[in-house]
Amino acid sequence: MTSPPYCTRNPLLAIVGPTGAGKSELALRIAEQLDGEIVNCDSMQIYRGFDIGTAKLNLGERRGIPHHLLDIADATEVFSAGDYAREARLAITGIQERRRLPIVVGGTGFYLRALLDGLPDLPPRSDCLRARLEGNPRLHRMLMRLDKRAAERLHPNDTARLTRALEIRLLTGRPAPEPASGAGLTGFAVRKIALFPDRKALYAKLDERTEQMFRSGLLEEVRGLLDSGIPVEAKPFQAVGYRQALAVVRGRMDLEEAIAEAKQATRNYAKRQMTWFRNDSGTEHILQFGNNVADFRI
Repeated sequence: MTSPPYCTRNPLLAIVGPTGAGKSELALRIAEQLDGEIVNCDSMQIYRGFDIGTAKLNLGERRGIPHHLLDIADATEVFSAGDYAREARLAITGIQERRRLPIVVGGTGFYLRALLDGLPDLPPRSDCLRARLEGNPRLHRMLMRLDKRAAERLHPNDTARLTRALEIRLLTGRPAPEPASGAGLTGFAVRKIALFPDRKALYAKLDERTEQMFRSGLLEEVRGLLDSGIPVEAKPFQAVGYRQALAVVRGRMDLEEAIAEAKQATRNYAKRQMTWFRNDSGTEHILQFGNNVADFRI
């Protein structure tokens, strides 16, 4: 086998950015031209059966490029950022051993940080404590009082991470450590690229994609998942799009209202992703990419 066209030994490319920015297309083009394999970094695409609402590429759309960490967890399974980091490192090591380029692709910034920078040693989740916190509308206010630094890092509506930060504080009696205080990934030369398309154009694309998801069978997918025994409390049902579709299926929202709410929630999510990656050190920002990536170098 001839050596791949890299400038650096053991390269690893991460393509990140907001939902709908074109990450998958760029990753596929680079993988085709530079002999790469793709490692998913989307926290919802890991779940089996949740396809339409996560914009998961089907087999035909993957162009024969190997994809890793798609459909690896059941909807009722607890899958943490630490679990992701462990599985992603295994996948990346395998790609390296095959002398191919690992391309990490997705918009879940916390998963990427866990992979590259590591996570601190933290206590396991406490179902008893979580039951007491569940549904509490004052999670952010509570965390601000107990651990201001952690609260300032989190969005007030990010209930999953607010709950985890409170859990750490209450179980250990100490503030949560900085996210990057664990052991990071070693042995790779990492290049992180964030796609930042024009915001107005991105929002228009996201609105159209949301409508297309509902037209393409999102409600039917949700009904099938429920019929298969997946409970409405399952984590993937809290994702944007699925949350609104579930409300329609359960008769708690009409279709037009659900689509409008999903559009707004998707735009809000994209905005938070752009903020995250703009503040992520070591990330190169590009507004667009062309059709030819032959001169792409790592």
